[in-house]
Amino acid sequence: MKSDLKSGQESTRGPGPIVSSAHLAAGGMASLSEFEFGLILASHAFHRWMVRCIEAAGISGLSPLDVMVLHSVAHRARSKKLADICLVLNVEDTHLVTYAVRKLEAQGLVKSGRAGKEKTVEITARGEDAVQRYHEIREALLVRAVKGIGFAPDLLSDNAAVLRALSGHYDQAARSAASL
Repeated sequence: MKSDLKSGQESTRGPGPIVSSAHLAAGGMASLSEFEFGLILASHAFHRWMVRCIEAAGISGLSPLDVMVLHSVAHRARSKKLADICLVLNVEDTHLVTYAVRKLEAQGLVKSGRAGKEKTVEITARGEDAVQRYHEIREALLVRAVKGIGFAPDLLSDNAAVLRALSGHYDQAARSAASL
C-alpha cells in the first residue's frame, strides 16, 4: 500500500509499495522503504550522471565524490577549508575528501593552500572552465528534460527540503546504531 504523505493514512492504490526489501517494508512504515528504494535508484543514477557529465565536459577519471568536491570548491568562487567541504557534503571520512582534492589537483582543477593550520582549496581557471562546461551540458541535457515533464520548481524545492530533513534523521539513527 502507498502512504498518503499528508495524512499518514494508507491508500489502496496500486499493487503496493515498490521496494527492494520486502522484509523492511513489512515494518511500521512501508512508505519509508519505498522512499529508500527510490533514493537508492536516484543516488546511483545521479552518480552516473555526474561522472558522464564531467567526462562530456572533457575531464575523465573522476568519481562522483570528486565531482561533488569540484563543484563545492567552485561554489561562490572563494577558497574553502577542507573541514567545511566535508561538512557541506556530509562526508565523515576526511581522507576521502583529501584524496579527491589530490586527484583534482593532479588534473589542475583546484589548488591547495593554507589558512593558519587549516588546509584550503580553491578552484583554478581550468577548474572554472570545467564546471562551466558541466553547467552548459547540464542545462542542455538535464534541465531541459526535467522542465519538459512539467515538474513545478516548488515541488522540487519541497522534495529537497524533505531529503535534507530526512538526512538528519538518518544521521541521528546512525549515531544511535553505533552506540548499540
